[in-house]
Amino acid sequence: MPFVDLETNLPASRFSNEFVKKLCSVTATILGKPTDRINVTIKPDLLMAISGCTSPCVLVLVSSIGVVGSAEQNREHSAKFSQFLMQELGLPEDRIVLQFHPLEPWQIGKKGTVMTYL
Repeated sequence: MPFVDLETNLPASRFSNEFVKKLCSVTATILGKPTDRINVTIKPDLLMAISGCTSPCVLVLVSSIGVVGSAEQNREHSAKFSQFLMQELGLPEDRIVLQFHPLEPWQIGKKGTVMTYL
């Protein structure tokens, strides 16, 4: 059950429901997970700086079970997420930062239990 939190100083008007759906689909493809398990949150209009600069940028936090636990995996994921965001948002690569957080099944609750038991 992947979670993608995209934080940005871009205005909310840059993000449509269509973009959210695309991000879900791309995340499913990149991480090799079913689309119906993907959770996406977009937080626009934030006061942000990356590398001390406040020009348009995004910080993407990707959390998941089993697919973000190594440098090799995350290097590949980073390239694919960055390519998507550069294309969709018109940002240069140096204005996109990703954080990867591996999760364990007992850390995610759903349907009154945790993923360990689902």
